[in-house]
Formats: sequence, structure tokens, C-alpha cells
Amino acid sequence: MKNIKYFFVGLLFGIMLIKSQVVSWFRIQEMFRLQAFHMYGIIGSAIIVGMISVLIIKKFNIKTIHGEVITIPLKTFNWGNVYGGLIFGLGWAITGACPGPLFAQIGSGFGVIAVTLLSAIAGTWVYGLLRDKLPH
Repeated sequence: MKNIKYFFVGLLFGIMLIKSQVVSWFRIQEMFRLQAFHMYGIIGSAIIVGMISVLIIKKFNIKTIHGEVITIPLKTFNWGNVYGGLIFGLGWAITGACPGPLFAQIGSGFGVIAVTLLSAIAGTWVYGLLRDKLPH
């Protein structure tokens, strides 16, 4: 019962995804065909908000609600991220769904997306098996 707040935050997030049409297969296909700005505007605003948030966290040494220091480690370039991003984008373009809104799409009545969800889970499982053999 103490985690009920997360249920309501998830419910609100799902409603926002549906109302903003982020889970719309049509909008996703529009984005990959470079036919509309809708999805680029949403993704771009999320990137800007994230950048500003990280800047504020670093500048003011903001701590978590439990008083812990937030550390953001430096990242090094890795070609595996490029390959993974290309595979992810290809899957996103083919299925019209990315992992975030899968549950919102299923909840909206698009049951066929369960195949995409199961495929994402299987892909994660296969990655876990092959992780030590892949370039990192």
C-alpha cells in the first residue's frame, strides 16, 4: 500500500502519453518519415528539460530527498552505443512503439503490441546472455 503513489504517477504518465499522441503509431511513422515536427518537438523539449535539470543539479549541488549527493559520472564514447541506438531505432520504426509507451498502448486497447513487449523482453534476455561477448 505504501507504493500506491507510484501507481498513480504511472497512471498519470500513461494518460499524458496517450493525450499527447506519443504512443500513436501514426505519429511515430510520421516522425521516421520526416513528415511532421510533433514527435521531434516532444523529444527535443525532453532533452532541453533534462539538460537544464542536470545543469541545475550540478550548479547547486542538489541532493536527493534522502540527503544523498547526486553524482553524474563522465561518459566515454563507445561504438556499441551507436550500434545499439541504430537497432533500437530500427525496431522503433518497424513496430511503431518504443519501450516506454508499450504499456500505455496495450492499455489503450492495442493488444497486438503485446508481441512487441514480449520481443523487447526476449531481446533484453538475449543481451543478458551475450553481454560478456559483445563490445563495450
